[in-house]
Amino acid sequence: MQSSHAAAAVSSAFDDPNLIAYGGLEPVMRLAERCGLPALADELIGLPRSKDGTGAFPAAKLMSLVGGMVAGADSIDDMDRLRHGATGRLFAGVRAPSTLGSFLRSFTHGHVKQLHAVARRLIPRLTAHTPLLPGADQVAYVDIDDTIRRTYGYAKQGTGYGYSKVKGLNALLGIVSTPLAAPVIAATRLRKGPTNSARGAAAFVAETIRTAHACGASGLLVVRADSAFYGADVVSTCRSLDARFSITVRMNASVKKAIAGIDEGTWTAIKYPKAVWDEEGQCWISDAEIAETTYTAFTSKPKKQQVTARLIVRRVKRLNPDSLPAGQGTLFDTWRYHAAFTDSPLSLKDAERDHRRHAVVEQVIADVKNSAFAHAPSGNFQANAAWLTLAALAHNLTRAAGTLAGAFHARAATATIRDHLINVPARLARSARRLTLHLPERWPWEGDFTQLFTAVHAPPPSA
Repeated sequence: MQSSHAAAAVSSAFDDPNLIAYGGLEPVMRLAERCGLPALADELIGLPRSKDGTGAFPAAKLMSLVGGMVAGADSIDDMDRLRHGATGRLFAGVRAPSTLGSFLRSFTHGHVKQLHAVARRLIPRLTAHTPLLPGADQVAYVDIDDTIRRTYGYAKQGTGYGYSKVKGLNALLGIVSTPLAAPVIAATRLRKGPTNSARGAAAFVAETIRTAHACGASGLLVVRADSAFYGADVVSTCRSLDARFSITVRMNASVKKAIAGIDEGTWTAIKYPKAVWDEEGQCWISDAEIAETTYTAFTSKPKKQQVTARLIVRRVKRLNPDSLPAGQGTLFDTWRYHAAFTDSPLSLKDAERDHRRHAVVEQVIADVKNSAFAHAPSGNFQANAAWLTLAALAHNLTRAAGTLAGAFHARAATATIRDHLINVPARLARSARRLTLHLPERWPWEGDFTQLFTAVHAPPPSA
């Protein structure tokens, strides 16, 4: 590709009041309105009214923040991208970045909890208006994990060094997915950087499970987590809320004893469809063996808190002798073992495969950290906690819009949806009291955009 004109024949000018950089933002925000997001904000967020108006019109400010995030904003200053060209004619109530920053800084812990309630109530409405979680009435999964959002400097509240030895804030995410659907974020928590992963995990798991049930997860529901969340309280919460669990266990003495008792003839060979990188061995692996045994966990707890279930074990041959931990017994000289404690009703192969798919939560974390949560933009801890929840709202709205656009965008990353369907330049025209978005000719994803646009502008279904 090269310029078709001499350099002297091309000029530029920012002088067209009818252009919009994010033409696809209109159907996404229309979807949010159809699902009642502004009404939820007005109903549930009760910020105090101050003389400067910080607590007034929470719905307009929330919609501005979510709209900016959907369009790609990852900081408060980035919200200014909504105040260009004809955006003010297409959307009413767009607020300035300074106003939105003051709004976020006015949040207390209680107001963040109110925002959590808004997010929880929106997801079932999205599932009612879009095919967001197809098959949830048959099989659904809840995945829990946390991550460190790295920060710099000393001005941000709550930062510290956590398990990753990185200075930042700890973000806990709970996601819901099905075998047919990409995951959505059901719950979020922002915590201080040094916070232990398992702190408050049981209550968080309960909230995520209840949200999954509200989204139609009435069939088999499996909670998956890594060893940081292996605890009696988490397992008890899953069982009390009619959910199964599949949690990685630590290699303590009792687990090693259970593994040693597995008969050698019961191991079954499996082959990964794609090679998997093994951190411990620092190599790619494609072959492994699996077996299972019965195991009673939490024997140091009172009898009623002890749980007997399946211990599913995967072992991989040691290809790197240097990876053998010092003082390891002969049982682990040849093999490395990974175990999961579960009450899944599935067969051994299916249960083990499903547990490995817990890695989907890492994809969601990467997605959020590469978009709206690329930064913790405020020095105020509660403002950052609200920002994380709003980032989850924007993520779910973007994903819901993708499901309306077609099969490809239903499972695409939000960055792809944003690039194909939202960041579409448009020219706004008015004729006969009707607004028309004129979009680029031969846009590669015109069909999917048209399908999304038509779906959100169709009359709502009758009750």
